[in-house]
Amino acid sequence: MDLKEILSFRRSVRVYDPASPVDPAIVKHCIELATLAPNSSNMQLWEAYHISSPDLIRQMAVACLGQSSVSTASQLVVFVTRQDLHRRRAKANIAFEKGNIRRNSPEDRQEKRINDRLLYYGKLMPFLYARFFGVIGWIRKIGVHAVGLFRPIVYQVSENDMRVVVHKSCALAAQTFMVAMANERYDTCPLEGFDSKRVKKLLQLPYGAEVNMVVSCGVRKGNEGIWGERFRIPFEEVYHAL
Repeated sequence: MDLKEILSFRRSVRVYDPASPVDPAIVKHCIELATLAPNSSNMQLWEAYHISSPDLIRQMAVACLGQSSVSTASQLVVFVTRQDLHRRRAKANIAFEKGNIRRNSPEDRQEKRINDRLLYYGKLMPFLYARFFGVIGWIRKIGVHAVGLFRPIVYQVSENDMRVVVHKSCALAAQTFMVAMANERYDTCPLEGFDSKRVKKLLQLPYGAEVNMVVSCGVRKGNEGIWGERFRIPFEEVYHAL
């Protein structure tokens, strides 16, 4: 399929065919492709939990409010944000960039670029992603508003703003996963309707992790799988040429 055909094939499937199992190796490969999705500052503050255990799927169905898109699914992938890992991810970026710059940058620019990365990932990222009951976010907001008096700057730096950034990056990975699954002619359904506390308990997630979305996987069961024709707002209402 070409890209248009893939995107047209992808639908939010509500009922899966139990007679059409999903190859877990392909699901894993599609998750691997999802890691190629763009993400803010390359911090990659997300994880994917691939569930194929029938017993755990049954428990997840309860946590997902009994939705048939989960109870009939062959497998599930839960996308989770991990803002609490920001220091570890920043250090990983530093370690990579040192070698990357040595291999690919002109020799006379290497030291400056390495120092820039050390400042960015060693100081700025830990400061931007740090959380402490909203206090650090207010400090950041006061600082950027002061700087904004003199030059353009990003104002969305509160603790809640940064939480949104992390969830946006995770959602890009989830969308990439669903497109990859569609390319394999497998169906998916992204869900935001679930009991996040129960899901976190089932997956044994740490306190700092948050569930972004649950994506069910399978093969649609005939016409039961989708809710009729796809509706989209007219393109003219969402497209603005300037």
